[in-house]
Amino acid sequence: MSKNLHVAIVGATGAVGIEMMRTLEKRKFPLGKLTLLASARSAGKRLPFLGGEVEVQELTEHSFKGIDVALFSAGGSISKNFAPFATQAGAVVVDNSSAFRMDADVPLVVPEVNGADVQGNRGIIANPNCTTAITLMALWPLHQAFGVTRVFASSYQAVSGTGAQAIEELEKQTREWAKSERKWDDVRLGGEHVRVYPHQIAFNALPHVDSFLESGYTKEEMKMENEGRKIMHHPSFRASVTCVRVPVFRAHSVAVSAEFAKPVTVAAAREVLGRAPGLDLVDDPTLKKYPLALDVAGKDHCAVGRIRQDCAFDNGLSFWVAGDQLLKGAALNAVQIAELL
Repeated sequence: MSKNLHVAIVGATGAVGIEMMRTLEKRKFPLGKLTLLASARSAGKRLPFLGGEVEVQELTEHSFKGIDVALFSAGGSISKNFAPFATQAGAVVVDNSSAFRMDADVPLVVPEVNGADVQGNRGIIANPNCTTAITLMALWPLHQAFGVTRVFASSYQAVSGTGAQAIEELEKQTREWAKSERKWDDVRLGGEHVRVYPHQIAFNALPHVDSFLESGYTKEEMKMENEGRKIMHHPSFRASVTCVRVPVFRAHSVAVSAEFAKPVTVAAAREVLGRAPGLDLVDDPTLKKYPLALDVAGKDHCAVGRIRQDCAFDNGLSFWVAGDQLLKGAALNAVQIAELL
């Protein structure tokens, strides 16, 4: 590839698409030209970039002539329909949906973990699930040192992971309750305020992210095991996960209890995590310092803390990791993959 790349963003007007633009700008990506693609209803909009504006074009099968890298973030159906046109035109697709993640011939990449896998691409590289990517930022360096065998985890996922409508719904529900001047023990709103999620999200926690499988797990919950195995090249890795949607606007958090093949101490884990790329160690409970969604929102780095010996595993460690799912869980990871290209 040339050093001045022609990059396209598919789904440019969405939350992740906007973050992709900001990330390209912030990281001074070697950009020759930027093309913004979206649905017909968004065509003609102008979005700010590098001190100017770029006009959004309608996505069609002919949109990819001359494109070097196409960053897709418009949903799985769009990716399946249009990624082949992009690759046929000579572009490398970095796809943020789940459409190609488990395809055997598509690398699934977190650059800090398995960046070398991009070399085996056949035109498409997949971005992992946001919760998986954030968790692996802490789990991978521990796996390298101690050999992870299995994890039990619970995620606390922000509404922005669902999209702009979910952000708006949480805001509207919160404002509706606040203006009613009701007390803390009367927070339930009427059904007309619940549209995006099956239940009210404000002042609530929903143990339901994605659709349910026959096993009782959701698709989201199984991604950490399935995608984790592929990214870490660790086919025997096991993960039992409960994914929870919480009334946080931005940034996911994950509580992890991990079992390792080798003995692990808190001191040794801190040493390993303290030098891991893309990860900040925030771990001083005596000073009430631990990763917070508010602190990692808008930040490139994930953060890990609450590191302690797991009392249920012989070779176990418990920790809390948080990260911005729009960045490391999506846009930043995709741009980092493009940088590797």
